[in-house]
Amino acid sequence: MRLRLTTWNINSVRLRIDLVTGLLERLQPDVICLQETKVPDPLFPLKPFHKLGYAHHVIAGQKGYHGVAILSRRPFEASERRNWCGKEDARHVHATLEGGIELHNFYVPSGGDVPDPAVNDKFAHKLMFLDEVAGWFSGRCHPEGRMVMVGDLNVAPSEFDVWSHKQLLDVVSHTPVEVEKLTAIYDTGWVDAVRAFHPEPEKLYSWWSYRARDWRASNRGRRLDHIWVTPALKPALRGVQILDEARDWEKCSDHVPVTVDLEV
Repeated sequence: MRLRLTTWNINSVRLRIDLVTGLLERLQPDVICLQETKVPDPLFPLKPFHKLGYAHHVIAGQKGYHGVAILSRRPFEASERRNWCGKEDARHVHATLEGGIELHNFYVPSGGDVPDPAVNDKFAHKLMFLDEVAGWFSGRCHPEGRMVMVGDLNVAPSEFDVWSHKQLLDVVSHTPVEVEKLTAIYDTGWVDAVRAFHPEPEKLYSWWSYRARDWRASNRGRRLDHIWVTPALKPALRGVQILDEARDWEKCSDHVPVTVDLEV
Protein backbone atom coordinates (compact mmCIF):
# COMPACT_ATOMS: atom_id res chain seq x y z
CA MET A 1 0.00 0.00 0.00
CA ARG A 2 1.34 3.37 -0.98
CA LEU A 3 1.23 5.96 1.79
CA ARG A 4 2.10 9.61 1.20
CA LEU A 5 2.43 11.86 4.25
CA THR A 6 2.88 15.63 4.18
CA THR A 7 3.74 17.88 7.10
CA TRP A 8 3.43 21.67 7.00
CA ASN A 9 3.56 24.48 9.53
CA ILE A 10 0.82 26.49 7.89
CA ASN A 11 0.92 29.53 10.23
CA SER A 12 -2.92 29.89 10.33
CA VAL A 13 -5.01 27.32 8.50
CA ARG A 14 -7.93 29.69 7.97
CA LEU A 15 -5.76 32.42 6.48
CA ARG A 16 -4.07 29.95 4.13
CA ILE A 17 -6.80 27.40 3.47
CA ASP A 18 -6.55 28.00 -0.30
CA LEU A 19 -2.83 27.18 -0.19
CA VAL A 20 -3.56 23.98 1.73
CA THR A 21 -6.30 22.80 -0.62
CA GLY A 22 -4.13 23.66 -3.60
CA LEU A 23 -1.32 21.57 -2.15
CA LEU A 24 -3.67 18.65 -1.51
CA GLU A 25 -4.91 18.74 -5.11
CA ARG A 26 -1.36 18.89 -6.41
CA LEU A 27 0.46 16.35 -4.22
CA GLN A 28 -2.48 14.09 -3.31
CA PRO A 29 -1.11 13.01 0.07
CA ASP A 30 -3.03 10.35 1.92
CA VAL A 31 -2.46 12.23 5.17
CA ILE A 32 -1.55 15.83 5.90
CA CYS A 33 -0.25 17.02 9.26
CA LEU A 34 -0.48 20.72 10.03
CA GLN A 35 1.10 22.84 12.75
CA GLU A 36 0.35 26.36 13.97
CA THR A 37 -3.25 26.06 12.84
CA LYS A 38 -4.15 28.94 15.21
CA VAL A 39 -7.84 28.14 15.47
CA PRO A 40 -10.07 26.68 18.20
CA ASP A 41 -11.51 23.29 17.34
CA PRO A 42 -15.12 24.43 16.67
CA LEU A 43 -13.87 26.90 14.02
CA PHE A 44 -11.45 24.59 12.23
CA PRO A 45 -12.30 24.69 8.48
CA LEU A 46 -13.11 21.01 8.00
CA LYS A 47 -15.46 21.39 5.01
CA PRO A 48 -12.75 22.10 2.40
CA PHE A 49 -10.88 19.01 3.57
CA HIS A 50 -13.98 16.83 3.50
CA LYS A 51 -14.74 18.05 -0.02
CA LEU A 52 -11.35 16.71 -1.13
CA GLY A 53 -11.88 13.38 0.59
CA TYR A 54 -10.06 14.02 3.88
CA ALA A 55 -12.92 12.80 6.01
CA HIS A 56 -10.92 11.60 9.01
CA HIS A 57 -9.27 13.98 11.42
CA VAL A 58 -7.88 14.60 14.87
CA ILE A 59 -7.31 18.23 15.81
CA ALA A 60 -6.11 20.19 18.81
CA GLY A 61 -6.43 23.94 18.58
CA GLN A 62 -6.71 27.19 20.45
CA LYS A 63 -7.46 30.77 19.49
CA GLY A 64 -4.59 32.58 17.84
CA TYR A 65 -1.76 30.28 18.92
CA HIS A 66 -0.19 26.88 18.29
CA GLY A 67 -2.54 24.11 17.14
CA VAL A 68 -1.95 20.80 15.34
CA ALA A 69 -4.09 18.64 13.09
CA ILE A 70 -3.96 15.32 11.24
CA LEU A 71 -6.35 15.02 8.27
CA SER A 72 -6.58 11.78 6.34
CA ARG A 73 -8.26 10.07 3.43
CA ARG A 74 -7.69 6.80 5.27
CA PRO A 75 -9.59 5.89 8.44
CA PHE A 76 -7.97 5.87 11.85
CA GLU A 77 -7.93 2.87 14.14
CA ALA A 78 -7.48 5.28 17.06
CA SER A 79 -6.59 8.92 17.73
CA GLU A 80 -5.65 11.07 20.69
CA ARG A 81 -4.71 14.60 21.73
CA ARG A 82 -1.90 14.80 24.30
CA ASN A 83 -0.72 17.67 26.51
CA TRP A 84 2.80 18.30 27.81
CA CYS A 85 4.44 20.19 30.67
CA GLY A 86 1.11 20.62 32.42
CA LYS A 87 -0.10 22.97 29.68
CA GLU A 88 -3.09 22.65 27.36
CA ASP A 89 -1.42 24.43 24.47
CA ALA A 90 -2.30 22.17 21.55
CA ARG A 91 1.09 20.83 20.47
CA HIS A 92 0.62 17.09 19.87
CA VAL A 93 -1.94 14.80 18.29
CA HIS A 94 -1.46 11.23 17.18
CA ALA A 95 -3.45 8.69 15.22
CA THR A 96 -3.10 5.03 14.37
CA LEU A 97 -3.54 4.46 10.65
CA GLU A 98 -4.59 1.27 8.91
CA GLY A 99 -2.00 -1.44 9.37
CA GLY A 100 -1.09 -0.23 12.84
CA ILE A 101 1.12 2.69 11.82
CA GLU A 102 1.23 5.15 14.72
CA LEU A 103 1.56 8.72 13.45
CA HIS A 104 2.63 11.57 15.76
CA ASN A 105 2.31 15.24 14.82
CA PHE A 106 4.22 17.75 16.99
CA TYR A 107 4.63 21.47 17.25
CA VAL A 108 7.56 21.96 19.63
CA PRO A 109 7.70 25.36 21.42
CA SER A 110 9.83 27.86 19.53
CA GLY A 111 11.62 29.00 22.68
CA GLY A 112 11.61 32.77 22.29
CA ASP A 113 14.71 34.79 21.49
CA VAL A 114 17.09 34.37 24.44
CA PRO A 115 18.68 30.90 24.81
CA ASP A 116 18.87 31.04 28.59
CA PRO A 117 16.24 29.19 30.63
CA ALA A 118 17.09 31.24 33.72
CA VAL A 119 15.82 34.47 32.15
CA ASN A 120 13.53 33.19 29.37
CA ASP A 121 10.53 31.13 30.45
CA LYS A 122 9.79 30.24 26.83
CA PHE A 123 13.19 28.66 26.39
CA ALA A 124 12.85 26.82 29.70
CA HIS A 125 9.48 25.48 28.50
CA LYS A 126 11.04 24.28 25.24
CA LEU A 127 13.78 22.36 27.03
CA MET A 128 11.28 20.81 29.44
CA PHE A 129 9.03 19.85 26.55
CA LEU A 130 11.85 18.09 24.70
CA ASP A 131 12.86 16.26 27.89
CA GLU A 132 9.31 15.03 28.48
CA VAL A 133 8.94 13.82 24.91
CA ALA A 134 12.24 11.93 25.12
CA GLY A 135 11.14 10.23 28.32
CA TRP A 136 7.77 9.30 26.87
CA PHE A 137 9.16 7.80 23.67
CA SER A 138 11.86 5.90 25.53
CA GLY A 139 9.09 3.60 26.69
CA ARG A 140 7.27 3.41 23.35
CA CYS A 141 9.87 3.05 20.62
CA HIS A 142 11.19 -0.38 19.71
CA PRO A 143 12.82 -1.63 16.49
CA GLU A 144 9.77 -3.64 15.37
CA GLY A 145 7.31 -0.80 15.97
CA ARG A 146 5.70 0.99 13.02
CA MET A 147 5.75 4.64 14.00
CA VAL A 148 6.14 7.97 12.23
CA MET A 149 6.89 11.33 13.84
CA VAL A 150 6.39 14.55 11.87
CA GLY A 151 6.12 18.20 12.60
CA ASP A 152 7.75 21.51 13.29
CA LEU A 153 10.25 20.38 15.90
CA ASN A 154 11.75 23.89 16.01
CA VAL A 155 15.31 22.57 16.15
CA ALA A 156 17.78 22.40 13.28
CA PRO A 157 20.03 19.66 14.68
CA SER A 158 22.92 19.48 12.24
CA GLU A 159 25.42 22.01 10.95
CA PHE A 160 24.06 21.05 7.52
CA ASP A 161 20.51 22.00 8.59
CA VAL A 162 21.39 25.70 8.93
CA TRP A 163 22.88 28.30 6.65
CA SER A 164 25.72 29.04 9.10
CA HIS A 165 26.56 26.70 11.96
CA LYS A 166 29.04 29.14 13.47
CA GLN A 167 26.73 32.16 13.40
CA LEU A 168 23.71 30.27 14.76
CA LEU A 169 25.31 28.43 17.67
CA ASP A 170 23.86 30.96 20.11
CA VAL A 171 20.57 31.44 18.23
CA VAL A 172 17.46 29.64 19.47
CA SER A 173 16.74 26.55 17.30
CA HIS A 174 20.41 25.57 16.85
CA THR A 175 22.00 25.93 20.28
CA PRO A 176 23.94 22.93 21.59
CA VAL A 177 21.48 22.30 24.43
CA GLU A 178 18.52 22.15 22.03
CA VAL A 179 20.38 19.87 19.67
CA GLU A 180 21.34 17.61 22.59
CA LYS A 181 17.74 17.32 23.77
CA LEU A 182 16.30 16.70 20.30
CA THR A 183 19.00 14.07 19.76
CA ALA A 184 17.86 12.38 22.98
CA ILE A 185 14.41 11.99 21.39
CA TYR A 186 15.92 10.75 18.13
CA ASP A 187 18.03 8.21 19.99
CA THR A 188 14.95 6.56 21.47
CA GLY A 189 14.70 4.80 18.12
CA TRP A 190 14.21 6.86 14.95
CA VAL A 191 15.46 7.22 11.38
CA ASP A 192 15.51 10.64 9.68
CA ALA A 193 13.44 9.94 6.54
CA VAL A 194 14.61 13.06 4.71
CA ARG A 195 18.29 12.43 5.37
CA ALA A 196 17.85 8.84 4.19
CA PHE A 197 17.55 10.32 0.69
CA HIS A 198 19.66 13.46 1.15
CA PRO A 199 22.58 12.54 3.42
CA GLU A 200 24.97 15.07 4.85
CA PRO A 201 26.83 17.18 3.86
CA GLU A 202 23.95 18.29 1.61
CA LYS A 203 22.35 21.45 2.99
CA LEU A 204 18.61 21.20 3.61
CA TYR A 205 16.19 23.87 4.84
CA SER A 206 12.42 24.02 5.39
CA TRP A 207 12.09 27.51 6.92
CA TRP A 208 13.16 30.96 5.80
CA SER A 209 12.46 34.10 7.84
CA TYR A 210 9.91 36.65 6.68
CA ARG A 211 12.53 39.31 7.46
CA ALA A 212 14.57 38.55 4.34
CA ARG A 213 13.61 40.82 1.44
CA ASP A 214 14.65 38.10 -1.01
CA TRP A 215 14.69 34.74 0.73
CA ARG A 216 16.19 32.91 -2.24
CA ALA A 217 19.03 35.38 -2.65
CA SER A 218 19.98 35.32 1.02
CA ASN A 219 19.02 31.63 1.49
CA ARG A 220 19.46 31.88 5.26
CA GLY A 221 17.34 28.86 6.00
CA ARG A 222 16.98 26.26 8.72
CA ARG A 223 15.57 22.73 8.65
CA LEU A 224 13.00 22.86 11.43
CA ASP A 225 10.39 20.52 9.93
CA HIS A 226 11.11 16.83 10.19
CA ILE A 227 9.81 13.38 9.31
CA TRP A 228 11.17 10.45 11.30
CA VAL A 229 10.28 6.77 11.08
CA THR A 230 11.13 3.79 13.24
CA PRO A 231 13.67 1.30 11.84
CA ALA A 232 10.92 -1.15 10.89
CA LEU A 233 9.63 1.41 8.37
CA LYS A 234 12.98 2.41 6.89
CA PRO A 235 12.76 -0.26 4.13
CA ALA A 236 9.34 1.15 3.22
CA LEU A 237 10.71 4.60 2.36
CA ARG A 238 10.34 5.42 -1.33
CA GLY A 239 11.00 9.15 -1.60
CA VAL A 240 10.86 12.59 0.01
CA GLN A 241 10.23 16.14 -1.14
CA ILE A 242 10.83 19.56 0.40
CA LEU A 243 8.61 21.87 -1.66
CA ASP A 244 10.67 25.03 -1.37
CA GLU A 245 8.73 26.76 -4.14
CA ALA A 246 5.85 27.08 -1.65
CA ARG A 247 7.88 29.85 0.01
CA ASP A 248 7.18 31.94 -3.11
CA TRP A 249 3.40 31.53 -2.98
CA GLU A 250 1.26 34.57 -2.24
CA LYS A 251 0.59 34.97 1.50
CA CYS A 252 2.87 32.00 2.11
CA SER A 253 3.91 30.46 5.40
CA ASP A 254 7.55 30.90 6.40
CA HIS A 255 7.73 27.08 6.44
CA VAL A 256 7.35 24.84 3.39
CA PRO A 257 5.72 21.41 3.10
CA VAL A 258 7.78 18.25 3.55
CA THR A 259 6.46 14.98 2.08
CA VAL A 260 7.45 11.34 2.39
CA ASP A 261 6.32 8.34 0.36
CA LEU A 262 6.22 4.87 1.87
CA GLU A 263 5.25 1.47 0.54
CA VAL A 264 3.67 -0.29 3.49
